[in-house]
Amino acid sequence: MSLIRIDTLDDPRLAAYTRLTELELRSRLEPEKGIFIAESAKVIERALTAGMEPVSFLMGEKWLEPLAALLAPYEDGGAHAEVPVFVGPMELMERLTGFKVTRGALCAMRRPALEAPGELLARTDARRVAVLEGIVDHTNVGAIFRSAAALNVDAILVSPSCCDPLYRRAVRVSMGTVFQVPWTRAGEHVREWPAAGVDALHAAGFTCAALALTDESVSLDDPALQQVDKLALFLGTEGQGLNPRTIRACDMAVRIPMAHGVDSLNVAAASAVAFWQLCPHVANDYHYQPGMFS
Repeated sequence: MSLIRIDTLDDPRLAAYTRLTELELRSRLEPEKGIFIAESAKVIERALTAGMEPVSFLMGEKWLEPLAALLAPYEDGGAHAEVPVFVGPMELMERLTGFKVTRGALCAMRRPALEAPGELLARTDARRVAVLEGIVDHTNVGAIFRSAAALNVDAILVSPSCCDPLYRRAVRVSMGTVFQVPWTRAGEHVREWPAAGVDALHAAGFTCAALALTDESVSLDDPALQQVDKLALFLGTEGQGLNPRTIRACDMAVRIPMAHGVDSLNVAAASAVAFWQLCPHVANDYHYQPGMFS
C-alpha cells in the first residue's frame, strides 16, 4: 500500500484536507472537474462503490484494519497503487475533524462531470424527481438526499442558487447517499431558472408540482397524485419557500395537511413526508428480532 506516515498537518500534500476552501477545491486543484472531500468510513465506502475516483486518503491509524478490504486496490501492486494513503495518529485526526470516533477517515475525490437534466432523466428512466430551489443550508440538502435515497426518489435536480450537494457537510449529513441518488444542476446561471428545470422536466413528460401554500394547492394525500406517471416535486428555500415565479411555472401546487395552526415544516422534514406519500414504497429487508433493543 502507498502508506505515507505523517506527524503534522502542515504537510503541503494535505492542503485539500486542511487549508483549501470549498471554492478552491472546486476550481484550483482540478479546474475541469474539481475535488470534494468524503468524510467517515461509511461515506467513503458509498462513494467508492458509486464509482467516485479517489485522489488520496487521510486517516487515523485505527482505521487501517477496519478499512483493509476497501483499501486493497491501493496496495502496492494493486490496480490503484499510485493513490497515496496518508496515515497519522488519531490525536492528529481528531484535531482536524473535531470528532473522536467516526470521522477519522477522509478521502479526496475527483468531482464527476454533471449531465444535462434531460440526459439524466432519460438515463435513469425516472418517475419521481425532487427539485431543490435555492436551498442554502448544507445540512438540509444532505438530509433531503438521505430521505430521497431511503424513500425511493429516482433523481434530483438542483437550481443554480442551490448549495453544492458535494459540499463536505452536505455529503456527511447525507451519509453518502449523494452518491446513490442521481442528481445534476439545472442551469448554470440564476437567470436561467426556473425555465431550465421546468422545460427539461416537461420535455421528459413530467408533471411539475410545487410544494407550496396557495389557494389552489391540493392536499398531499389527494388520490389523483398517485395516478401521475411522472411527477417532479419542487421544494423551496428555507423560510420563504419557492419563488412565486416558480410556482406559476409549475403545473400544480401541493400542500401537506397540518394540525394545530402549523403552516409549514422545515424543508428537509417536508421532503421526507412528501417522498413517503408520493413515491412507490419498497420492500424493507429489516426484520425485528425480540431482545435486539434490550
